[in-house]
Amino acid sequence: MATIYAVSSGHPPAAIAVLRVSGTDAFSVVTALAGSLPPPRTARLRSLRDPATGALLDQAIILAFPAPATATGEDLVELHLHGGRAVVRAVEAALAADPRTRAAEAGEFTRRALLNGRIDLTEAEGLADLLTAETELQRRAAVQASGGMLRRTIDTLLDDILAVSARAEALLDFSDEADVGDDDAAVALLRTDIAKLAATLTDLLVRPTVDRLRDGFRVVLAGPPNSGKSTLINALVDREVAIVSDIAGTTRDRIEAHVVVEGYPIMLTDTAGLAEDSSDAIERMGIARAHDAMAQADVILWLGDDVVPRAHADRAIALHPRADEAGRGGTREGRLAISARTGEGFPELWQRVIAAIADLTPPADSVAMNQRQHALMGHSRDAVEAASRETDLLLVAEHLRRARLAFDRITGRADVEAMLDALFGRFCIGK
Repeated sequence: MATIYAVSSGHPPAAIAVLRVSGTDAFSVVTALAGSLPPPRTARLRSLRDPATGALLDQAIILAFPAPATATGEDLVELHLHGGRAVVRAVEAALAADPRTRAAEAGEFTRRALLNGRIDLTEAEGLADLLTAETELQRRAAVQASGGMLRRTIDTLLDDILAVSARAEALLDFSDEADVGDDDAAVALLRTDIAKLAATLTDLLVRPTVDRLRDGFRVVLAGPPNSGKSTLINALVDREVAIVSDIAGTTRDRIEAHVVVEGYPIMLTDTAGLAEDSSDAIERMGIARAHDAMAQADVILWLGDDVVPRAHADRAIALHPRADEAGRGGTREGRLAISARTGEGFPELWQRVIAAIADLTPPADSVAMNQRQHALMGHSRDAVEAASRETDLLLVAEHLRRARLAFDRITGRADVEAMLDALFGRFCIGK
C-alpha cells in the first residue's frame, strides 16, 4: 500500500499548515527531506530540503508517530509548515517526486484507520457528520458517534448475542458433555434470555434516528391565497426571501429558507396558496407542489381561517395571522395569534415548533443511529425475535448467526471466529 500525504489543516494561506504522511515508508520518506526524525511523539525543528537539489524548502516542526498507535494505524509523520501556498506546494512537490508516495484521496486517512482497526464504521460515520456539523445539536450527536458510543453499545449487545449463541451451540452440539445440560429447563431459560435481548433491541429501535437532525426539519407554511405566508416567512428569517403582494397567488413555487433555532436546523418553506379552483396552469402546478411539501413536512404552520386539512392535522400548528390588523384582534379558539409586523406570538410559535421537532430527535446523550445503522439493527432484532420463538435449536443458532452478521455490518467487522471463541471460553468443553 502506497505511502500517502495531504494537508490536514485546511486550505492555505494560514499561519501553520499541517501536512501528514502515512504509510510503510513514511519515516524514510520524511527522513529524506529532514535528514533525521525526532524521537517518537516529540516535536523538533528540522530544515526540509529537496532531496534532488538540496534547496531549502522550509523550517518545520516534525512529529513522528510509530504504528500501530497512530490515527491511521500506520507509521505517520506530521510536518508543521509555514502556511503559505508556495511553501506547501514546494513540500508537496518534493514528496510527489518520491516514487513511494502519492497524494491522498478524499477521506483516505480515515479509510486506512478503518481498515487497520483504529476505528469502526460507526465512528467513521460519526466523524463524517462531525466535519459537516453546523449546529450544536449536530455537533453533540456527531461527537458521541465518533467517540464510539454506538460501538460500545453494540459491543455489549454482541457479547450478549455471543453468549446465547454459545449456549445454543453447546446444547446442540455438545449435549453429551457432563457440564452442558440438554434438558427442557435449559432450553426454556435460553429462549427467555433471547426474548429479553430482543426487547432490549426493540427499546433502542423506537428512538428516532439522527438523520433528521443532520438533514434538517421541514416546517411548511400553508394556507389559502393572501393568508400572510410570505410575510410570515420573511419575518421568521428576518430577511426578504419571498415577494409580498396584495395580489392573490403571488407565490407560485416553493420558497425555502434555512434557520437554526435552539440548535435545531430548520428549513422553512413558503408555498403557493391553496386555491380551491384556478384556471392558471402555473398556479395549479404551484398548488400541487404545495400539497407535496405539506405531505413531506415535519411541522405545518396553517394560516387559513378555515379548519386544518384532516390529512395534516396531527402535524399542524393552527395560526391566527395578522392579529394586529383592524378586525382581526384577539384570538380564535385553538389558534395562536401572531403578527409578522409586531412579532406578537413569535416566541410561543417557536416554542411549539421546537417541541414538535424535538420528538423527532434522539434524546440528548443517548445512543443515536443513522438510517443505515437503524435498519441493520432492525434486521438483528428480527433475527433475535425469530430465535426466541423457535423450538429447533439448529434454527435458533442460525437466527442468532444472522443477528451477529447484522451487527458486524453496522460496525464494518466480519469476525467469524468470535462465536467459537465465546463458546470454548465460557464452557469447559475440553476438546
